[in-house]
Amino acid sequence: MLALTGSTGALGGLVAPALANLRPRLIVRDPTRAPRLGLEVRTATYADGAAATAALEGVEVLLMVSAAESDRRREEHRTFIAAAVRAGVRHVVYTSFVGAAPDATFALARDHHDAEAALREAHESSGTAFTLLRDNFYLDVLPSFAGPDGALRGPAGDGAVAAVARADVADVLVAVLREPAAHAGATYTLTGPEALTLDDVAERAGAVLGLRLRYEPETVEEAWASRRAAYPDAPDWQLDAWVSTYTAIADGSCAAVCDDVRRLTGHAPRTLEQALRPR
Repeated sequence: MLALTGSTGALGGLVAPALANLRPRLIVRDPTRAPRLGLEVRTATYADGAAATAALEGVEVLLMVSAAESDRRREEHRTFIAAAVRAGVRHVVYTSFVGAAPDATFALARDHHDAEAALREAHESSGTAFTLLRDNFYLDVLPSFAGPDGALRGPAGDGAVAAVARADVADVLVAVLREPAAHAGATYTLTGPEALTLDDVAERAGAVLGLRLRYEPETVEEAWASRRAAYPDAPDWQLDAWVSTYTAIADGSCAAVCDDVRRLTGHAPRTLEQALRPR
């Protein structure tokens, strides 16, 4: 029995139909939004351990798409992982982030490190296997960094990012979930075919989308000030996530290109143009 989380989202929404012939169980927060695939649907949130345990009963392999960004994300991840262990799940496939570490520059990568640590603890205590997919930033999302005036502003300096197409991450997940035992204990780094500066992104994405985009560097101090002015009610953790997206590009944290997409799917990773102009 395979269970999938995230099927109402952009990534899981690609995975669920591709695996529908395996008859997976869909674990969703809102059953009215579940894709209509004729599959079993169970309702649970990551924060509700009892509901999650009940929803995961009988499941052997679980796709755990990381929780929505929040200041409670680490607790929610750990609650859901503990529920999976209680329910007897034997293998968890988790969508993490490149360079996940307790001192990662990108603030949200530290949350992913904590989830990875929880999975390792679960493996040690119960034997639950895990597979980690460390995704880079999404190529499809990079143009949304631009403001209404077409400027991508942030403290990225001359750094580059080996961003990956969301569709390529979905393709990897499908390959892994079709043969999960072959990937137990593995950590994969999912990137696009090249590292792009934000000048590259602005020029090339603008050409595809018919927009006049440009990159305007900011200092870290300017980035915090501009975002606090634009979103005065945003908490500090959210501002840190936004600003550290750029500083992680600046310091090279997200620049390394890896061949895992090609190796796992059998096809080359999509370019920026291909990600923005789907086949």
